[in-house]
Amino acid sequence: MRRLTLLINADDTLWESNVFFEHTLERFFSLVEPFGYARAYARHILNETERQNIQQHGYGVSSFARSLGQSYLKLAGGLAQKSALQEIADMVADLEHTPPRVLDGVPETLAYLSSRHRMILFTKGEPAEEAAKVERSGLQGFFDSIEIVAEKSIPVYEGLIDKHHVVKLHSWLVGSSAQQEINPALQAGLNAAFVPHGANWNGEGAELQSGTGKLLIVSTFRGLRDHF
Repeated sequence: MRRLTLLINADDTLWESNVFFEHTLERFFSLVEPFGYARAYARHILNETERQNIQQHGYGVSSFARSLGQSYLKLAGGLAQKSALQEIADMVADLEHTPPRVLDGVPETLAYLSSRHRMILFTKGEPAEEAAKVERSGLQGFFDSIEIVAEKSIPVYEGLIDKHHVVKLHSWLVGSSAQQEINPALQAGLNAAFVPHGANWNGEGAELQSGTGKLLIVSTFRGLRDHF
């Protein structure tokens, strides 16, 4: 088989990620519930606050913590309590120290793929935070390179293609998000393998779009072995 270049996403492709954020959100919504707002409204306030903070501070736990604290103050108004802000800080600390939960079939599939192809781990977020997560996962040894970016977009993919001298025809992006990974990769000219995850972030429910590359859909990460 021809040696390919595989750019593989991390969060919710190699290990659980958003499920832990959702658990933290449930704790947050329970905290603000006594103020009488519908949960949908509380989530709207948080989503809007997150969007603003992501633009200014990027992704990551610290940005998420800022959004939770600011949203609490908006919803609580004059009823805000320092003890509640401390509880939010404790929630975030629990989230930050939760080790990556590697998904079923990932280590053995990475071992199989890395023996045949060039492997690049491609993830976004705060660099030190993401690097620590990769190290704790124990999966870094399967990859030839690790790329941590602030955002995933067509220009970012094109930059990686140039940096690593990627031949598009013989390269695949493997990811679990249509919006953040699959669609921009296809539009940048890469092939893409979509491995859907059931707990995708609420902003990642986009439809798959066409591009110049090929699209492959597999039900599990382990299923990649049948194609690569």
